[in-house]
Amino acid sequence: MMNTAKEEKIYTIEDIEALPEGERAELIDGKIYYLAAPNTAHQSILGMLFSEIYNYIKSKNGQCKVFPAPFAVYLNDKNNTNYVEPDISVVCDPSKLDEKGCHGAPDWVIEIVSPSSATMDSFIKLFKYSDAGVREYWVVYPEERKVVVIKDKEDITEYTFDDNIPVGIYNNFSIKIEL
Repeated sequence: MMNTAKEEKIYTIEDIEALPEGERAELIDGKIYYLAAPNTAHQSILGMLFSEIYNYIKSKNGQCKVFPAPFAVYLNDKNNTNYVEPDISVVCDPSKLDEKGCHGAPDWVIEIVSPSSATMDSFIKLFKYSDAGVREYWVVYPEERKVVVIKDKEDITEYTFDDNIPVGIYNNFSIKIEL
C-alpha cells in the first residue's frame, strides 16, 4: 500500500536567513510563520516599554541589554529549527550575543499581541520560551488592556494597564503601561 500523505517540508534557520531583504518571519519547529506589519498601538506600547526598560538598566549601570524587534533570537535546538523575533528581548549574559543576535534564551521576553499573532504569542511561543529557559515572559494584550506575566514556567499573573507590573528579573522595578 502506498502512502499518499504529503510530507511537510521542515525549514531551518538557513531558510529564514535566505528570505528576501525586509521580509520578516519566525521559525517554530521547522515551520515558517510570516510576520505582519505592527499597528500603531503595538508600536506605541513597544516604544514605551523599550524606553522604560532601557532607562532603568542605564540608571542602574546594569549589564543587561534590551533589544526591540526586529532582533534575532536563535533558540537553542539541535535541529536548527527555532528562530524568533520577540518584540522586546532583555539579555543579561553577554556570551549569548553576537552580530547576528542572541543565541539561547533571553532572560526576559515581551510579546505584544496583535489579532494575527494571538495564538502564536499566547500559546506556541509560551512553550518554546519556557522550554528554552526564558526566565520571564510578558504577553501584552493591547485591546484587552492586560498583561499576562509568566515567571519561571509556572508563576502566572495577570495585570491590567492600570497596574504597576513588577519585573521579576529586577528588584524594585515595575512598569505601568501607558498609551
